Amino acid sequence: MHIGSVTTPFGRRPMTLALVKGQLATAEAKPGRPVDKWKVFRDACEARAALGLTDRALSVLNALLSFYPDQQLEEERGLVVFPSNNQLTVRAHGITGTTLRRHLAALVDAGLIIRKDSPNGKRYAHKDKAGMVENAFGFSLAPLRARADELAHMAQQVAADRKAFRLAKERLSICRRDVRKLISAAVEEGAPGDWGPIEEHFIELLARLPRTPQIGDLAPIAEEMEMLRDEIVNLLEIQVNSEISGGNDGQIERHIQNSNTDSIRESEPSSDTKQGAKSSQAIRPLSEPIKAFPLGMVLRACPEIAMYGPGGSVENWRDLMAAAVVVRSTLGVSPSAYQDACQIMGPENAAAAMACILERGGQINSAGGYLRDLTRRAENGEFSLGPMLMALLRANGSAVSKAS
Repeated sequence: MHIGSVTTPFGRRPMTLALVKGQLATAEAKPGRPVDKWKVFRDACEARAALGLTDRALSVLNALLSFYPDQQLEEERGLVVFPSNNQLTVRAHGITGTTLRRHLAALVDAGLIIRKDSPNGKRYAHKDKAGMVENAFGFSLAPLRARADELAHMAQQVAADRKAFRLAKERLSICRRDVRKLISAAVEEGAPGDWGPIEEHFIELLARLPRTPQIGDLAPIAEEMEMLRDEIVNLLEIQVNSEISGGNDGQIERHIQNSNTDSIRESEPSSDTKQGAKSSQAIRPLSEPIKAFPLGMVLRACPEIAMYGPGGSVENWRDLMAAAVVVRSTLGVSPSAYQDACQIMGPENAAAAMACILERGGQINSAGGYLRDLTRRAENGEFSLGPMLMALLRANGSAVSKAS
C-alpha cells in the first residue's frame, strides 16, 4: 500500500492513469546511490527524441535543476523545487508564460518530474526553526533520480544508433562512389558489357533513398549496391583476364615461330595427349571462384526457396543448402549435376543457383540441363550469380509495388 505516494494536480489540470503509474513507480524506486543531477540531465538531452521532448522543454528542465541547491539528487534532502513562474522564466532565457506551462506539462507527461501542488496551487515551502525545509510544494525531481539508470541506457542506445547510422551512410557513400566511377570508366574505355541496364539499376537504387533516410532504409540499399559493385568488378576482372590470356597466347605463338625446328623435335618425347592438355590449359581462361552474395539478398531475390527449408524457413546457409537438395529432387536435377555445380561454384553458390532456378521455374524447360550449362560457364569463368539475382530482385520489387 502506498500512503501519500500519489498527488493530484490543482485546478482544471486532469489526473490520468499514466500519472498515477509514474508516481507509483517513483515511490517504489529504491533509494540507492545519489545521482548527479547534471549527468542525468545530459542523458535526458541525449534521449530527448525517445522521450518526445524539444530543446525548449529541456531548457525548462535545466532551469528547474538549477533551483536544486545540491549537486547530487538525494531523497534525504528532499527533491522538490518551488520556483515561481517569473523565476523560471528568467532562468529559461525569457520564455513566455504560455510556452513555459506547455513545456512543464511535457516534462510531466514524459515522466521526468511530478507536480506536488499545494491546496491553492502556489509553490512554497514550510521550514522549521532552523530554516530546514519540512514540506514543499512545487515540482518533484524524484523521477529523475529513480530513472537515472534507464535514462543512461537510453542515451547509450541513442549514441549507438547514431554511430550505426553514420557507418551505414559512409558504407553506402563509398560504394555509391565506386559504382559510379567504375561504370564511367568501363563506358569511356569501351569495356564489353551491358552497361546501360547496370547504370539503370544504379539510378533505381539511388531513387529508392528517401529524402531523410533512417538506418533501416540504408542497410538493404547498401547491400544491393555492394552486390552491383561486385558484379561490375567481376565483369571487369573477366575482361582483364581475357586480355592477359590473349597477350600470353600471342607471346607463345611468336616464341614457337622464332624457335629452331630441331629444338621443337627434341622436346617431343612427351605424349600428344599431355601436349594437348598443356595447350588447352594455356589457352583456357583461368577460372576464379564465384563470390558468395549475402544470404539475405538471395532470400529476397528467391523467396520461394524458404518453404523447402527445415521447418518451412531458411535461417542460415546450412538451411539454404538443405532446401536446395530438396528442390534438386523436386525439379528432377540429377545428383551428379548438382555435385558438379557444388564443386565448381562452391556449395553456397550452387544452393543459390538452385534457388534462382526454382524462382524462374516457369521459364526453364529442363532444370538439370540449365544447371549443367551454368556450371560449364562458371568453370570457364563466364558466369556470375549477380545478374540473375539482380533481375529477380527487380522482378520481385516490381511485383510488390504493383500489389501495393
